[in-house]
Amino acid sequence: MKVILVEDELAASDNLAYLLTKINPAIEVIAVLDTVKATVAYFSKPHEGVLVFMDIHLADGISFEIFDQVEIKIPIIFTTAYDQYALKAFKVNSIDYLLKPIDQEELSDALDRFEAQNHQNGIDEQQMHSLMHLIQHKPANFKQTFLVGLGDQLLPVKTADIAYFFIDTGLVKAVTVQERSYVLDIKLEDIEEALDPQVFYRANRQFIVRREAITAIKFHFNSKLLVEVHPVCSERIVVSKAKASDFKNWMGT
Repeated sequence: MKVILVEDELAASDNLAYLLTKINPAIEVIAVLDTVKATVAYFSKPHEGVLVFMDIHLADGISFEIFDQVEIKIPIIFTTAYDQYALKAFKVNSIDYLLKPIDQEELSDALDRFEAQNHQNGIDEQQMHSLMHLIQHKPANFKQTFLVGLGDQLLPVKTADIAYFFIDTGLVKAVTVQERSYVLDIKLEDIEEALDPQVFYRANRQFIVRREAITAIKFHFNSKLLVEVHPVCSERIVVSKAKASDFKNWMGT
């Protein structure tokens, strides 16, 4: 069985490829695509793939943008870290998904469903439009307060006071506009899902920045961007070439 992975995190694609061959050594990963642009280009040409595993968030945008530009005629299993509301949208539309981090048993079950459905065709246009509508019109229920441990007590820190989140030597920290730093007992990926994407942006794997905290954006080598914030951060905040366009669009909205 020849499969295609659409995933922008190398560790995630390597792990998925490993699990697939562990479940069935006959599975062959014939392509790993990490951007919307690369995926559109790949599926615009003939290929031998029979199944796609596709992440929702890619380096240069959301994977749903792919379907506006090219038709994918083979089944797709989405890999996602979305919340329960979005997962309900997948279920309503009978579209298969795997919740990250991917579990081997759940992956095996997804492959069994694929085989049982006799390699049915890809997602139809009505399903995709319905899925996008449900996800894009989800009720706004973003996190307003984070509880942080401070000595023998829990301190509520308002999201509106936080300038940026980042990973520092393995610890997730929040820095406020008042220039205070707090350690959070939560993954950066979970924080990202809890924030309003109009207000906060995942600049890279280490940083989530607030729009109002950004004081300057400078051109960096190889078409990357260097973001400056207040309060000043000791670590450089670099936006990759692949995400630069999306970041500039976000800043301009």
